[in-house]
Parts: sequence; C-alpha cells; structure tokens
Amino acid sequence: MVVVTAGIFTVVTSEMLPVGLLTPMAAALGVSEGTAGQTLTTTGLVAAVAAPLVVPALGRLDRRRALVALMALLAAANLLAAWSPGFAVMTLARVLVGVAMGGVWSLAAGLAVRLVPAAAAGRATATIFSGIAVASVLGVPAGTFLGELAGWRAAFVVVGVLAAVVAIATAAALPALPAERAVPLRGVLALLGDPRVATGLLVVALLVVGHFGAYTYVRPVLEQVGGMGAPLIGTLLLVYGVAGVLGNFVAGAAAARSARRTLAGLAGLLAAAVVLLALAPSVPGAAVALVVWGLAYGGVSVTAQNWMMAAAPQARESVSSLFAGVFNAAIALGALGGGLVVDGFGPPAVLVWGAVLALAALAALAAGRAPARAGG
Repeated sequence: MVVVTAGIFTVVTSEMLPVGLLTPMAAALGVSEGTAGQTLTTTGLVAAVAAPLVVPALGRLDRRRALVALMALLAAANLLAAWSPGFAVMTLARVLVGVAMGGVWSLAAGLAVRLVPAAAAGRATATIFSGIAVASVLGVPAGTFLGELAGWRAAFVVVGVLAAVVAIATAAALPALPAERAVPLRGVLALLGDPRVATGLLVVALLVVGHFGAYTYVRPVLEQVGGMGAPLIGTLLLVYGVAGVLGNFVAGAAAARSARRTLAGLAGLLAAAVVLLALAPSVPGAAVALVVWGLAYGGVSVTAQNWMMAAAPQARESVSSLFAGVFNAAIALGALGGGLVVDGFGPPAVLVWGAVLALAALAALAAGRAPARAGG
C-alpha cells in the first residue's frame, strides 16, 4: 500500500507544484503569472479527460506494469518541465502530467480491495487517499521551499526523480495484477446510467466545485476581510492541511460503515465552515473555520471512493476512472467559477458560493440513490 500511496502523493504534488513557483516560472518562460497559472488548469482538464479513457486503453495489460509506465511518464514530464525553454514546452509537459495523473488515480483508487483482505479495504483506501492530503500539506510547501533554495527548475527535477523512484519501487513491491477484464469505453460510460453511480458523481462534483471555488480564493478573503498578513495565513493553511490528513482517516473509517451518512456530514461541515469564515474572518473564527473545513474536505475523496466501490463492485476500475475524471474536472471548474464570483461580487461572496454548493450536495444526497452497502 505504501508505494500506491506514494504514487498518489507524487501525482498530486506534480499537479500542484506550479502554485508556489508561478512568479519565477513566469519570468523565466516570458509569460504573465496569470498565463503561467493556466498550467494547473491544463493538467486538471487533461486528467479529467484521460481518466475515463485509461482503463479501456489498457485492455488486459497487467496493472502493475501500467502503474510503472505511468509513473515513468510522470517522471519524464516533470524533467521536461524542468528543462522547458519556453511556455509551449512547459504546456506539453503539463499535458503529460495530466495523462499520468488521470491514469494513476484511475488505477490506484481501486487497488485497495485487491491488495488487502476485505475487512481492511476501508483502511487501505483511506491510506491511499491520504497521499492527496499529505501532498497538500507537505508536497507543495516543500516544492516551494526547493524553488526558493535552488530555483524553480530544481523543484521539478526533484519531483521527477521522486516519480522515477516510485516507479522502481512499484515494480519491485507490487505483485502481478492482471486485468480483471477488458472494458470498452462504452462500458465505462454506461455506468453513468446507474443512479447510484450518478448520484455519487453529482455529489462529488458539487462538493469539489464548491470547495475549490472558495478555497482557491481564501487568501484574498483572509487578507482583505480579516486583515491578516502572509505569515499568519500560511500558518492557518498549514493547520487546515493537517486537519485534512486527520479528516481523511476519520472519514475513511466512517465511510466503511455508511458512505451516505458520512458524505452528508461532510457536506454539512463544509457549508458550516465557509459560513463561519464569512461571518467571523478574524483570527479565532478563521482558525476554527479552517480546522472544520480541513476535517470535512479531507474526507471527501476517500468517502466518495468508498461510495463508488459499493455502487459498482463488478467494475471497480471503470467507476474509479469516472470518479477521477469528474473530480479533476470539478477542480478546474471550481477555480474558474470562484474566479467569476470574486470578480463580480468580491472575495467574501465566494464563501457564500461554496456554502450554496455544499447545501446542493446535501439535497442531491437526499434525492438520489445510494448503494446498499454504502447507504446505511
């Protein structure tokens, strides 16, 4: 499980790495910071498109070999980004990161039930998805620190080397994982007709769009409304990240018993957290709000994955690929939608937007169907 978790950590770190490197990247590549920031959008959208295509494209290829190949592609993409002499090459590198990310996420998400006994599958899934939370807490800040210390290109080199190491470890540590069956693309898309799968994907989309719509712009809220400086904001966001790691494991245990109730609780906590931050953006209120926010959002991915596994146990890889696609598309749409709200109504309004979407997710849960094992 450790190497699979390391793979998820590495792809998420690769996706988010430009966040702390935008200024020097933009200067070196001769583009604006806004243009450089589109490298994140590119990766997210490519991952969203690639994820549902990976399982059909792989056919009956052994999943261990597929993971090794995808991690090798991620290593090459990061090294290409480090070398890139201009924005066009950087964009190509980020497209490759998106392909690798969509593929790794699609395959890794469904591996827990194949690598551990059934009784431990919930904990194993939580462990795999902890790579997302840990990357948010450690991966991106570490990349930013490396960029300051040795230059932004060095940060991409280090992550590229890490991806290569994970590829080697995957080849050495995982057993052979033959494909359970070949699935054509129409078989993957056919799952959208299952109301249990459709409900889960809709809830995930609403929660992730709402979260990223608000969280992407939380710094302007804390600066302009709360009057906080960068060091204090950095500390609060670190606390948020640590809470996210804890929330991942707490929700993973709860979701193994009832994904419906767990998702409902997480959606309610997300709505409460952003409303609290809007009403009390001072230091005490913001600290409490961000801890609750981190606990809630940290549990979304692992809970949704448990839902998907219960909704389509006969098509774990296919439903995981749909989940990965929707999740990554929602990240991109969330940042885009939040930006439109901020530009039109100001930073505090984005918190209301996030709360509305979290409440919409609650409504979708109430109206939709849950899988029997995940709905109790």
